[in-house]
Amino acid sequence: MSHEYYFYEPARGHGLPHDPFNAIIGPRPIGWISSRSADGVLNLAPYSFFNAFNYVPPILGFSSQGRKDTLRNIEATGEFVWNLATRPLAEAMNITCTAAPPEVDEFALAGLTPASSSVIGTPRVAESPVAFECRATQIIALQTASGAATGNWLVLGEVVGVHIARHLLKDGIYDTAGARPILRGGGPADYFEITPEQMFRMRRPDSP
Repeated sequence: MSHEYYFYEPARGHGLPHDPFNAIIGPRPIGWISSRSADGVLNLAPYSFFNAFNYVPPILGFSSQGRKDTLRNIEATGEFVWNLATRPLAEAMNITCTAAPPEVDEFALAGLTPASSSVIGTPRVAESPVAFECRATQIIALQTASGAATGNWLVLGEVVGVHIARHLLKDGIYDTAGARPILRGGGPADYFEITPEQMFRMRRPDSP
């Protein structure tokens, strides 16, 4: 099947009403990251450039577009928590998008409860059914193909503790759709929810 293509070079602009990059690479899992400043102030913020990058040991990462409070906190403490953003928590998560000053606690701002982690000192979101306690492994300044700085940073962390609500373990298997995770789409306000109806199975050709 052949297609007629729209082509553009990002460095020259996309020429469309809205940059399609985020919409094409999506929907994307949300990095809802809790951190703590060196002075003990809690921070909670969502990042839409987020994913897993290694299986053993488990490593995940997110991109900070600019030097935000989360990045500075992780630089200071070396730790953070990823919290699963779900449909019931969508509105609270959206509140934590607020561009608040460093002294503002987004847990309190969004009416969420900080729960103690088991391995690290940074708390997780008690209302979230899944949380990964992480220790930072690398903080990488992103650059262009020519080596120019972008002003953005990739934060990678090893998962050192996992919390899963027991009702999401069905015969020991994690129920992805049962958690009702939300994903970030393109545009200024698009999100998606994963539901059981959207699931299909497809095994690799060399699998039994």
